[in-house]
Amino acid sequence: MTHSHITPEEMQKRVVRFSELKERGIPLMFIDSIIPRHYRMNFAVIGDTAAENPDFQPSLTQPHKFQIGMLNAPPGCGPAYHTHDYIELFMVLSGRWRFYWGNDAENPPDGETFLELWDMISLPPGLWRGFENLSAEPAWLLAVLEPHEVFAGKDPYWAPQITRQAAQYGFQADERGRMVKPANYEELRQRVAAELLPGVQASLPKSASAP
Repeated sequence: MTHSHITPEEMQKRVVRFSELKERGIPLMFIDSIIPRHYRMNFAVIGDTAAENPDFQPSLTQPHKFQIGMLNAPPGCGPAYHTHDYIELFMVLSGRWRFYWGNDAENPPDGETFLELWDMISLPPGLWRGFENLSAEPAWLLAVLEPHEVFAGKDPYWAPQITRQAAQYGFQADERGRMVKPANYEELRQRVAAELLPGVQASLPKSASAP
């Protein structure tokens, strides 16, 4: 098998420094991100890792057969009830998390589990899911997703009650999954970012938070 020659310069472009990644967070990556119990900072590492906000810029743009993201959520927060057409796998990087799931968006969840450091969960396509940080401090998750094309259709699919709540803040997604922003989007983005950034900094490992 033959492969193309990879230069040292090319390899440097395939390195993601966490100290730089933490500056690339998107506080309103999804329409649910404006709902107080669902605040979180999302980070696109490889690919779009699921996104409704076209402002995201992945750290690595080379083609991969998987997509990777990270998120940091304050205590009691996490993604609202939703589903995807592809597998999501999550690994706990810090804190304690509750994952809950069900087969019907409008009925109570069918099950739940609690994950701690290094625990993982694989969520199949079509299963409704939500999760929340149960810790007293902001906590981190790593996400690995099957490859998919961004803005090719609804992604995520939100439970109807979540769509209604987001609409109260002026947020919605069009038929291709792209966020339709309210007129005061920038004001809201700055407000949510101001609440999230201190937690992102405070929850970093000492080696990553050092200048």
